[in-house]
Amino acid sequence: MAADYLEELLDIADLDGDLDMDVEGDRAAVSIVGADLSQLVGARGEVLDALQELTRLAVYRETGERSRLMLDISGYRAQKRAELVKLAEETVAQVRSSGERVSLDPMSPFERKVVHDAVAAAGLTSESEGVEPRRHVVVLPD
Repeated sequence: MAADYLEELLDIADLDGDLDMDVEGDRAAVSIVGADLSQLVGARGEVLDALQELTRLAVYRETGERSRLMLDISGYRAQKRAELVKLAEETVAQVRSSGERVSLDPMSPFERKVVHDAVAAAGLTSESEGVEPRRHVVVLPD
């Protein structure tokens, strides 16, 4: 259903893109790859986030069940995930050496989850503080 919805969207927008479906853990993952799909990502992924939510709503409308579908376009989320893991590792090292908590810049829920997971994998704890759209991650010392 998600693929059908996204293919129809690509047709309406007259964009060329190939869809790749996968399952990561317990969540469906759909990737769209194509020549120039940057307008579907947006400057900071905001268009991608909106398309992901619209796709989830389309699936919900058809099935009556909430979807945890993750949408990626032109590898944006994969690249962003790698950058965030690196940021988390650098922040963990900084917190360990200084013994001080470190606050990161505001992030989307997807970005915060990636950072929280990476911090936990490194053996430290983190928490989210603030209110959207200024919600951010704070990495805590041992």
